[in-house]
Amino acid sequence: MTKNKVWQGRFTGKSAQEVDVFNSSISFDYVLFEEDIAGSIAHAKMLAKQAIISEEDAASIVDGLQGILMDLKNGTLAFDPDAEDIHMFVESVLTERIGEPAKRLHTGRSRNDQVALDLRLYVKKQLTEISQQLLDFEEVLISQAEQHLETIMPGYTHLQIAQPVTFAHHVMAYAQMIKRDIKRIEEVMEHTDSMPLGNGALAGTTYPLDRQFVAEELGFGSVTENSLDGVSDRDFVIDAAYALSMIMMHLSRLSEEVILWCSQAFQFVELDDAFATGSSIMPQKKNPDVAELVRGKTGRAYGNLQTLLTMMKGTPLAYNKDMQEDKEALFDSLSTVKLALSAMIPMVDTMTANKERMREAASKGFINATDCADYLTKKGVPFREAYGVIGQLVQTCISKDLTLEEVSIEMYQSLHDLFDEDIYEAIKLENCVTKRSIQGGPAPEAVQEQIVNLKNQLGLS
Repeated sequence: MTKNKVWQGRFTGKSAQEVDVFNSSISFDYVLFEEDIAGSIAHAKMLAKQAIISEEDAASIVDGLQGILMDLKNGTLAFDPDAEDIHMFVESVLTERIGEPAKRLHTGRSRNDQVALDLRLYVKKQLTEISQQLLDFEEVLISQAEQHLETIMPGYTHLQIAQPVTFAHHVMAYAQMIKRDIKRIEEVMEHTDSMPLGNGALAGTTYPLDRQFVAEELGFGSVTENSLDGVSDRDFVIDAAYALSMIMMHLSRLSEEVILWCSQAFQFVELDDAFATGSSIMPQKKNPDVAELVRGKTGRAYGNLQTLLTMMKGTPLAYNKDMQEDKEALFDSLSTVKLALSAMIPMVDTMTANKERMREAASKGFINATDCADYLTKKGVPFREAYGVIGQLVQTCISKDLTLEEVSIEMYQSLHDLFDEDIYEAIKLENCVTKRSIQGGPAPEAVQEQIVNLKNQLGLS
């Protein structure tokens, strides 16, 4: 394979080997080979349609590219580590195989619009796969929720026991986060769905290209409208990195809860053995390593987003070599999210909730104190006054080591004469939950409504 560079004609001397290594991107952009070949096939067909090259040359190019694609997929053709990038690698192989017609393929395009095209195609494909993973995750979260509509657990603020909820309600909070992630992915896909080929290096071309034809061939909804922006726009890459960072943030939050829930202090859930590891020295340990790794890998996604923002902040129009740094950051975030979801989905699916332990934890910490105050408020006592009464009651309970359920009716009535025997029904945990049937609340019927709505919104069965 020839190692001459396509831009060599301008130079009388050779570039330093160190520069060749530094400049090369084949070590990571090889993953774009399917997109690069698909774009070149569509471009060749368009060139023939517009009579820019002959039908015979186009047919030879298309056949040659399809052969390269097949050989790369089945492993009979290896990527050349000395190639400058995936675009030049494919073109060089094509030239070796079909000769003269291959030299006409690059008519009317630049590597600037070529790489922009490949990247958009790749982002669309990868985000489609991640979107399906997110839908699969939603089904797992919904399944857990449907099994635990009446499983009472403590809800927290500041990691302090606050008010009673259900495990279903807690899980569905994450389902709402994932729903927003799916929406963000859809928005990124929309931003990405413009075809840049035809923008050339920066100023388009004098050839009568049919850009709409290429867009339709490749499944784009539109073409980019400004050639300068078309080759230098990486907003869609940054948008993708942001959406991926948000996914990892949500997975990390859930991972942190799973880590806490698995601990001896909580014992709210048990992970399947397939998704935990042991200790090399402590035989009793069962570590939630999957959740911990997801939590740790989130920093990579954040770092990649910062890399991309920094890369673009000072680049003048149009293309600059800085933009080659978009790929490693983007590829890493994409693979990190896909890997994290592939582990998280079955981990959550096989996770077992300890109903008794959750109910026991919910019975502590005066979790029904707000309901006790609401009891007085519903009898006409201003909330702030009721709040003060229950605050005094909690202080007394702490000093006497009592729960609100264990307080005598005489003690209740010594603090306010509107207390009656029905206070015990009002502060019963099951009632504290079921009475919160307001839309979006933790009552089983309200959570069931959340589930039905989410299924309808996402088209899940």
